[in-house]
Amino acid sequence: MSAHSRSRRRRNPTRVLLAGAFGAGVLSLTGAGVYAGLNAEATGTQAVTSGTLSLVVSTDAGAGFGQTFSNMAPGDVRNSFVRLTNGSSLAAQALTLGVTGSGSSLLTTSATKGLTVSVTGCSVAWTVGDGSCSGTTTPLLTATPVATLSATPGSLVPGAVATSAQYHLKVSTALPDQNETTTNGATPVGTIQGLSTTLTFTFNELQRSAATTNS
Repeated sequence: MSAHSRSRRRRNPTRVLLAGAFGAGVLSLTGAGVYAGLNAEATGTQAVTSGTLSLVVSTDAGAGFGQTFSNMAPGDVRNSFVRLTNGSSLAAQALTLGVTGSGSSLLTTSATKGLTVSVTGCSVAWTVGDGSCSGTTTPLLTATPVATLSATPGSLVPGAVATSAQYHLKVSTALPDQNETTTNGATPVGTIQGLSTTLTFTFNELQRSAATTNS
């Protein structure tokens, strides 16, 4: 075999490899072309805002919290007239009242001898001068010891509290009627005489139940 023939035979595998590589490249480009087709999309917008929940207590008809009830005797009742407003954009539910007292005297720790609180609603503002309601009254909380309300708030409105709802409340603080005998100027053990405390009234409401809306 001539040297020329041997050279041609040695070059043929190279040509085959080059041809194969070219063919693979063509297939690769062809495959890429399959996925470079048409595309379409659609969009929409939706405005979203979150609501607010706010509960405000204020004076009603010129009277409210902040007074000093001095020298209470067993059987005395002192009234405060307040307006409670659900003032923001969200409706609420489960309106409650908790009451705590400063110190640790029997006024706030005894469920039998200590102070009690009751709440009555009026459909309009109360007449402070004589404590009367010219509209419709609604008992919201029966007389409950502060010792109880400090641990478990009392329910005022168990159901829904509408947006912008207002409640005209008479909050009555009482020292239960009871007997004590002071002998030769000495008060008995466990006396309710000469005691003092500062009460804090805390109204609380929950947001309305979460809702699912279709649109």
